[in-house]
Amino acid sequence: MPASQRLRHRDFLAIPDFSVAELHALFDLADRMRTGRYTAKPLAGKTLAMIFMKASTRTRVSFEVGTYQLGGHALFLSPRDVQLGRGEPIADTARVLSRYVDGIMIRTFAHQDVEELARCAEVPVINGLTDLLHPCQVLADLLTVRQHLGGWDGKKVAWIGDGNNMANSWINAAYRLGFELVLACPEGYEPADHLLDRAREGGRVRLVRDPAEAASGAHVVNTDVWASMGQEEEQRKREHDFAGYTVDRAMMARAAQDAIFLHCLPAHRGEEVTSDVIDGAQSRVWDEAENRLHVQKAIMAALIGGEPLA
Repeated sequence: MPASQRLRHRDFLAIPDFSVAELHALFDLADRMRTGRYTAKPLAGKTLAMIFMKASTRTRVSFEVGTYQLGGHALFLSPRDVQLGRGEPIADTARVLSRYVDGIMIRTFAHQDVEELARCAEVPVINGLTDLLHPCQVLADLLTVRQHLGGWDGKKVAWIGDGNNMANSWINAAYRLGFELVLACPEGYEPADHLLDRAREGGRVRLVRDPAEAASGAHVVNTDVWASMGQEEEQRKREHDFAGYTVDRAMMARAAQDAIFLHCLPAHRGEEVTSDVIDGAQSRVWDEAENRLHVQKAIMAALIGGEPLA
C-alpha cells in the first residue's frame, strides 16, 4: 500500500509513550486477556515482523504466541534473515518491511536504532529490548504488582543491582505513574543520568548505595543478573563490585510483610538472588513471566489491531 494511503500509527519505544490514562486502560485490557474475558481477534489477517539482533526466550515466545492468539501471524527474523546483519541501512529495512507487514517488534542493542526504525517505518514499532530500555518487561512487572498487591499507589518499589535497561524502565514507569522507587546500585553502575534526572523532579525516585536501605519497607523487591547479555567478560569484576547486593532472606525480611519478589529472568541463583527467595513463597517471577504475554498482547491489540485505550 502506498505510504499516502496508510493510517497514522503509534509506536511503543518507552513507557512514557503512553499517558497515565492509557497505561491504566492497557493494564485493564491485559487483565481481561489474562483472565480469559477477552476473546476478540484484532490481528486477524495481520502480520508482525519480529527482528531479533539479540537472542531471547521469553520475548520471542510471548510475542509469537500472543500474535497467534490475537488471530495474526508472526515472522521471526534473525540477523541471518534480514539485511541489517549485512549492513543494510535501518531506514531501508523499515521502508521495505512497512510494505509487507502490519507491525514490527525489534530486540536489539542500540536504542538509537529502534528510534530510527520507528521514524522511517510506516507501521507501528514495538521496542522488545535495547541496551537502554526494556519497557515491555516492566509493564509485565507492573501488571504483576497490580495482580498481587492491587496496584502501586502508596507502594514502595526497590531495585537492587545494576542500573541497566530494567532499572531505566522502572525509572520511566515511576516518572509516568508517580510511585516511590528506590534504586540501590554500586558506584559505577548507575542508571542513565537523563532518565534519572527527569524522574527525580517528581521527588519519588532516589538512588542509594545501600541495598538494605532500598529494601527497607519495600512492597516490591526487584533485581536482575549482574552481567547482562554482552557483558559476560565482565563477570568476575562484577561479582566483586556487586558484593552485598544479593537479594537473600535477610534482605527480604527488611521489606514489607506482604512484599513480593520480581526478577525478569534468566536468573543466576546464588549471585543476584538466592534460591530460597526466587523459589520461595514471596516470589512472583512465574506470574511475571506469564504477564509478558498478556501485556504485549494488549500493546499489539492497541497499536496494530485498533483496540481503543480510552
